[in-house]
Amino acid sequence: MKLTKLLTLAFAFVLLFNISCSSDSTEIPALTYENGYFISNEGKFNDKNASVTFVSRDLSLKQDNIYAANNNNAILGDVLQMIAFNGNNAYLVVNNSNKIVVVNRYNFTKVAEITDHINQPRSMTFANGNIYVSNNDYGTNKYVSIYKASDLSYVTKIDFSEYVETIVTAGQNVFVQNASGGYGNKFTYINTTNNTPTEYTVPNGDINKMISYNSEIYAIAGTSTNSYIYKIGTTGVVETKVLTGIANATNLQIDNNKYYFSSSNKVYSMNMNSSTVPTSPLFEAVDGGPYLTLYGFTVLDGRIFTSDIKGFTQDSEITVYNAVSGAKISTFTAGKGSNGTFLNQ
Repeated sequence: MKLTKLLTLAFAFVLLFNISCSSDSTEIPALTYENGYFISNEGKFNDKNASVTFVSRDLSLKQDNIYAANNNNAILGDVLQMIAFNGNNAYLVVNNSNKIVVVNRYNFTKVAEITDHINQPRSMTFANGNIYVSNNDYGTNKYVSIYKASDLSYVTKIDFSEYVETIVTAGQNVFVQNASGGYGNKFTYINTTNNTPTEYTVPNGDINKMISYNSEIYAIAGTSTNSYIYKIGTTGVVETKVLTGIANATNLQIDNNKYYFSSSNKVYSMNMNSSTVPTSPLFEAVDGGPYLTLYGFTVLDGRIFTSDIKGFTQDSEITVYNAVSGAKISTFTAGKGSNGTFLNQ
């Protein structure tokens, strides 16, 4: 998809895509960040060039580096891990800067920052009036820190012996993925009434991704021959789907009651109520090599957002596919190390 025009709008420096790739231009209303997508750009490690790209929901407008644009060219930090939402705010988990930056989700101006007991944060979620943050320095510090959502004050922390990665909520229940980089087969349920943890182990494979969907928790795990999708509850694994013949599956997403996942650079889909394992991929993405292929993979609104991060040497290329047919919808650039897409409603 070709970038055709640079416009100055309400929040400045908005890049206009032309979906038909023609040179025609139309008058565009003032941009707001409501009802669009935020793309989290990790940036290159130690370069402090993390950023956020905004794309309108109809994929017609894009604005890069919106944090700097709305905060007097301030530097966001080093390694933006993910974005979470609560009320009118968006929470930017900045891993190697040891902070969570809180911004207004509609104009992206900074409103607060959390640094107390933050050490290499990985993920965050909300439950029972609290904020839960997973911290993992891959050394001695592996814990979940807890804060009041009302005033961001520190409450307590829960220490772990296993790695702590993705943390998600189902109802008022919090679950922690105790696996990292395709190694580890454990997860933890946190009872948010008293913040007590209970650890569980999946029967097969190493957990690659844990997600929340419709107040349920799902995880995907893999071996060198088969993979497994687990439905998880407060008492452990409650349902298993075996993906026979699909090795080391990861990037689990759910949209419109379909599972989406990848194995290497191949992207698959299957109905949640089906027991038939797909025999061919929906499409094949760019192969970026070990640990970098499909570095960003998100399914939203019947679209699959993928990123080719080009080895962190240049801006990422985002390709959007139709989630039903696998056909390409659009391609555009974002910042370095794009690792996820988040819907801001």
